[in-house]
Amino acid sequence: MSATSPKQIAYEILKGFEKSFRWYSRITKEAQQRFEQARWKEVQGAVRERIAIYDKSLTEVVADIYQYVHPHQQSRDFWCELKLHYLKQLDNHPQFELAETFFNSVIGRLFKHQKIDDEIMFVLPSRCYLAGQFRDKVVNDFDATGSIRSLLLAIMQHYRFQLDFEDRERDLAWTERYLRESFTQAQLAAIHKVEILQPVFYRNKAAYLVGRMCAGNEQIPFVMALMLNSQGNMYVDTLLTDRNHLSALFGFARSYFMADTQYPAEVVAFLQQLLPNKKHFELYISLGYYKHGKTVFYRNFLQHLSQSQDQFEAAPGIRGLVMAVFHLPSYGVVFKLIKDEFAESKKITRQHVIDCYRLVKMHDRVGRMADTHEYMNFRLPLHRISAELLEELQTVAASNLEIAGDELIIKHLYIERKMTPLNIYLDQEQDAEKVQSAIDDLGRCIKHIAAANIFPGDMLHKNFGITRHGRVIYYDYDEICYMNQRNFRALPHNDDPYALDTLSVAPDDVFPEQFEYFILSKPPHKALLKALHPELLQPEYWQQLQKEAATGQIKDIHPYPDKQRFIRRFGGDTLTD
Repeated sequence: MSATSPKQIAYEILKGFEKSFRWYSRITKEAQQRFEQARWKEVQGAVRERIAIYDKSLTEVVADIYQYVHPHQQSRDFWCELKLHYLKQLDNHPQFELAETFFNSVIGRLFKHQKIDDEIMFVLPSRCYLAGQFRDKVVNDFDATGSIRSLLLAIMQHYRFQLDFEDRERDLAWTERYLRESFTQAQLAAIHKVEILQPVFYRNKAAYLVGRMCAGNEQIPFVMALMLNSQGNMYVDTLLTDRNHLSALFGFARSYFMADTQYPAEVVAFLQQLLPNKKHFELYISLGYYKHGKTVFYRNFLQHLSQSQDQFEAAPGIRGLVMAVFHLPSYGVVFKLIKDEFAESKKITRQHVIDCYRLVKMHDRVGRMADTHEYMNFRLPLHRISAELLEELQTVAASNLEIAGDELIIKHLYIERKMTPLNIYLDQEQDAEKVQSAIDDLGRCIKHIAAANIFPGDMLHKNFGITRHGRVIYYDYDEICYMNQRNFRALPHNDDPYALDTLSVAPDDVFPEQFEYFILSKPPHKALLKALHPELLQPEYWQQLQKEAATGQIKDIHPYPDKQRFIRRFGGDTLTD
């Protein structure tokens, strides 16, 4: 067999994928030890390392292929044969779907994403995954026909950690109390089994047991959140049984979980049953398989295009100074591309914008910064693009566009979950209580981002969105930076009317007292934000956050309401978190 044969190249690609997956799995598996030893800085480092694995592995494989063949000198038959040989290797492969995506990435890198052809790559999946075939390898069953306490004790004893509970009896009592207060006796009596995924889900400073309670045909989410107190002892922080809470836990504005499994398709199938409103690509992404999530999204997108007729148009809201944003009204994402030129007020470069988006990708998004997915040479049917949008894109981002036949090719593109821009929401919402809730959550959003060591920069309310659950999310990243890159100063307070005019201001100076004048536009909204979150307007507050970040403090920002925590719900005062 020649070293340049398609069969050999197929073998090299799969070998590269499996090496990459082993590396990925090693980092994921070590999440338990990092949790047990409270190595929170290493948790953040591991997140960044795991995201970077894919491109590093891909670069190695592509370099190896160039040692064997010159890709552009091979015939189409060579690439078709290569795909067939690769497909044969995937029989009974436990990560076949991820391996197909890796193959696509190799072909994409070799041809600069200019060949989207199902005969030489897996534009469509080679097979549909039949859920349940590896169920016994990813799910643990617990008998729930006995007492609640015995069930909970069995779960806690099965999932073992090299840790002591702060007070296991208290946690058992609180968890049982929560169940009895949340469900009727009849509902609890109907629960005959609890199914929990074998991998523990780690993220930030928490570990989650993710499963469901089975009551006849009804399935109730069952997610136990475990945390450590300041002495390094473990405790149950809460139990989540509401799908809205579960949806937020797996939200698009949060960092990826570390959940070690050799059967990701089976885990995703289980999660899909728990969260039927989440799409497959969202769940793959939440587990850290963001490249495969992009593949599944693209397939979903192509299917939606074939079943819809509406046209792409500019997204609602105020036009941005850096990004052009458009959407398909019938589909739940927005498309963002960097403009060729920025407004005079934006003293930044195109590379700076790319770096900012990369920073957010690698950072803890604390449920407040939308995840984005980067695509090269993204193709759209030209006839589906409104004339107004095409003219706008050709005016502001011509260098990023190419028209090839009946397609518009966007050379560099970001895709992001669609939300209602906060400025539009506040202008249209008539319910005063909902308006107050949104403004209150806007303040919390800014605080959470800052607590995660990020200064949002441009905090105009048009740069925030609100989800269908009423959660405020930030999505404009061209001015973000780390907290230590800004100098938070107080305005001079004296009777000199010219004091501000003579104030010496450096490029990195920020005056929080001025935030009230530009975050929100309407005076009642400004007053509300000031009343709800006065700290945001105090330079001392921001300076303190800077000090905490400088010492490496990582704050607890829970992915569920504070009132959901047992310590708050039941008023116990022995918890030392």
